[in-house]
Amino acid sequence: MPDIALTRQHHLGLKGAKAAADKMVSKLDEKFDLSGDWKGNTLSFSRPGVTGSLTVSETEMRLEVTLGFMLKMMKAPIEKAVHEQLEKVMNETPAAKPTAKPTAKPTARPTAAKKPTAAKKKSL
Repeated sequence: MPDIALTRQHHLGLKGAKAAADKMVSKLDEKFDLSGDWKGNTLSFSRPGVTGSLTVSETEMRLEVTLGFMLKMMKAPIEKAVHEQLEKVMNETPAAKPTAKPTAKPTARPTAAKKPTAAKKKSL
């Protein structure tokens, strides 16, 4: 069971969410010496005393962190730093542009072919 677990909804799209995740781990790497690797849409990270994963989708980020015995005493400041970094990178990362759906060109309706009309006879 993770010591820190959070889920956030977002509007970044998958590509934007991955960019935000990379930024977050980079910032946390500076503070806590974390390293991570992507496998699909999950970024797994670790360092002595900490393991975790950040899974991203088009609309959601789910973070789970397990702390070792010694770091459990520092859970509150670690959790605060994680929340701050997540908020910061989510606000810095531009939202995904809506994917443009191809617009169907209006097709000209075939006009009903006019039937030849018989010439009217003129009465004299």
